[in-house]
Amino acid sequence: MRLLITGGAGFIGSNLVKYAIGMGHKAIVFDKLTYAGNLSSLDSVKGSDAFVFVHGDICDRGAVDSAFRDSRPDAVLNLAAESHVDRSIDGPGEFIQTNLVGTFTLLEAARAYYEGLSRDERPAFRFLHVSTDEVFGSLGMEGRFNEDTPYSPRSPYSASKAGSDHLVRAWCHTYGLPVLVTNCSNNYGPYQFPEKLIPHIIISALNEKPLPVYGDGSNVRDWLYVGDHCAALMAVLEGGRVGGTYAIGGGAERTNLQIVHGICDIMDEKRPRRAGSYRDLVTFVKDRPGHDYRYAMDSLKLRTELGWSPSRTFDEGMRETVGWYLGNTAWIERILSGEYRLARIGTGNACEL
Repeated sequence: MRLLITGGAGFIGSNLVKYAIGMGHKAIVFDKLTYAGNLSSLDSVKGSDAFVFVHGDICDRGAVDSAFRDSRPDAVLNLAAESHVDRSIDGPGEFIQTNLVGTFTLLEAARAYYEGLSRDERPAFRFLHVSTDEVFGSLGMEGRFNEDTPYSPRSPYSASKAGSDHLVRAWCHTYGLPVLVTNCSNNYGPYQFPEKLIPHIIISALNEKPLPVYGDGSNVRDWLYVGDHCAALMAVLEGGRVGGTYAIGGGAERTNLQIVHGICDIMDEKRPRRAGSYRDLVTFVKDRPGHDYRYAMDSLKLRTELGWSPSRTFDEGMRETVGWYLGNTAWIERILSGEYRLARIGTGNACEL
């Protein structure tokens, strides 16, 4: 298939591009290259005939139309988004623009393209919108989100993603655009931008910086290895029911403090400090405003309908992830040479730890 992948230079996007090419598909990457989009994450496929890069913004209708016209995709996978909760607290406007206006623009371009396809081409076309579990709000000690959970977003980021999900479904019901929606739990793995918890802790530890833990570290997330997420997305694209939603979770709930301590223990083994443990660097900081307590996803529908399941345990995936960052310091240095300096954001006013 010819796949138009928006946001394909980001964390999940770049992993998906390489996964799709490995499956024999052609990937046309459409990316604005914001602070979190890095073409170096795609170095391994840049010379491939199956890879094309288009520099563009999903809010730019002309650029999006050109991408459709030039690439003639069999499917669109929309991963272009502003995605960091803390950053949305400090600057919600960019999230509204990209996640809502951008999704609308992409949907309209996809609709025009789809309506121009022949009767023979239309049945195969799909628009896959990749979203988050954060649209569902916060869980207590029990229960898990599923495809029927009511939306209850609590941050500017999750509200903008919730709105984009609703737009995608509306374009299916109103205009007949063949869409699919996925909502995933927290991803981790190679090439993740270091503002997110796991790479932030790994890189901060490497630099002997404090390891910040919000509040008392008891907030719980369900963790999904990015490679397993890519496999799930391709399974949904190829076998999902049009108009359907699929919840993708790793089945690996951990508190934030468990995550940080686990990283410290792996690094104590792989890259010991001169004195003491990396756990000695753990620092509890003021909690994020409106910090959701717990997320967990029920992937039963995905498992039973499409036969997907994670290929790695959390411990296996975490050891791979820590090992990747320890072995790719040049990539880290390129990231930290930009505007991001491991500063804490999302407190209302950005501040250094």
